[in-house]
Amino acid sequence: MTSSPQPPSKPTEPTGHTDHAHSAPGHDHGPSHGPSQGHSHGHSHGHGPAAPVSKHLRKVIAAVLIPFAAAVFVGMVVLWPGGAPAHERSGVGFDRQTQQGQVVALEQVDCKSVNASQVPPTGNQPSTPEGREAQAAQTGECKKATVEVTTGPDKGRTFFEIVQPGAPRQLEDGQEVVVAYAPDAPRDLQYSVIDVNRKLPLAVLAAIFAVAVVVVGRMRGLFALIALTISFGVLTLFILPAILQGSNPLLVAVVGASAIMLIALYMCHGLSARTSVAVLGTLVSLLLIGLLGSVFVDWAFLSGNTDDNTGLIHGLYPDIDMSGLLLAGVIIGSLGVLDDVTVTQTSAVWELHQADPSMGSRALYRAAIRIGRDHIASVVNTLVLAYAGAALPLLLLFSIANSSMGSVANSELVAEEIVRTLVGSIGLVASVPVTTALAALVVSADRPGSPAGAAASGPVRGGRGRRRKR
Repeated sequence: MTSSPQPPSKPTEPTGHTDHAHSAPGHDHGPSHGPSQGHSHGHSHGHGPAAPVSKHLRKVIAAVLIPFAAAVFVGMVVLWPGGAPAHERSGVGFDRQTQQGQVVALEQVDCKSVNASQVPPTGNQPSTPEGREAQAAQTGECKKATVEVTTGPDKGRTFFEIVQPGAPRQLEDGQEVVVAYAPDAPRDLQYSVIDVNRKLPLAVLAAIFAVAVVVVGRMRGLFALIALTISFGVLTLFILPAILQGSNPLLVAVVGASAIMLIALYMCHGLSARTSVAVLGTLVSLLLIGLLGSVFVDWAFLSGNTDDNTGLIHGLYPDIDMSGLLLAGVIIGSLGVLDDVTVTQTSAVWELHQADPSMGSRALYRAAIRIGRDHIASVVNTLVLAYAGAALPLLLLFSIANSSMGSVANSELVAEEIVRTLVGSIGLVASVPVTTALAALVVSADRPGSPAGAAASGPVRGGRGRRRKR
């Protein structure tokens, strides 16, 4: 998207500008090379903004963002939980004491001999799925696994686990497993296998992901991984414990999401006016999502307590506002896609301005919004399909029951996903014109008469000779 001939001393530009936009001779001053090379990569490593704006505009942006960042910091200090509150374990679901174990022996046994399943008294042909499964297990071969506890105070202790032939989780000799501990149960029944240990394949997959990001993204990819780690830190050390402590989930989500947004955007894209505009656009969209979410969650009477997990949370911590927790999930779930949209739109406006510095704010907005419309179509489709994929088993159950679309949508389980999807999508759609308008106003406010405007337009109009006169 260039509009002027490049100086002859830049034969290596196709590769040189990817890592360090100041590597070409005579281009060692940040503001002087922004428009002529590097384009959206010129701000990757904090070597100076890709397209500088005037000092006055930088002050205006700082006057908005510095108080916002200070408010986020104060909010985190005030709401900081200091860890999740202690409670007595219920022994239900995820709230169980667990240890690591390993299958040390495996043998085939007759299911009748170990009384693995009882056929319900429903006649010769059981009519329920449970009855048919139990009847099949009576005539099959079960597995008797000897499991050794490998962690905790009972390390080295063994117990037996019977695996029926139709069980979804089959055990293998030498397999590492997760075992649950029930201290109040009889000694022979205190331990049981609840899952397999997947840490190794997950760690390998995470390592492949990290290597791919760094190889393709280089330093920017490395900064993205660091920002991702910090984001998970904010989520696990601040957002989740603060909600468990009884703080308002919506307030905690807004403060935590704002902190993640500031850290991720500035770390990945540099401290520049371009990134600041993306931050402002993301902030406006998050506020809109929070407002719409509050209105429609209340209007649709969504409780947020729709499955075993949310029921367990409400049972353990009855003071938690479950509908507020639903809102918090909407905000945090929309944040990642919002960052992508706002950064893309801001970069599009900056690149259009570099290509034609004479374009005014209206022309820039009209050109960039055409890019945004394509982005809206793809992003909304992505968001809807992501939620539909997560709820696919639930949708299959409704399909099996031959339920109408109206009754399916009216159920609270599906209604939550509909509200989550549509509220997030509205915020995404709104972020495109909002961010585009902000970026167009900021980048077109500079004029060639200002120092920043001269620096931005000099390479395009005068090329290398203009820079020698400074």
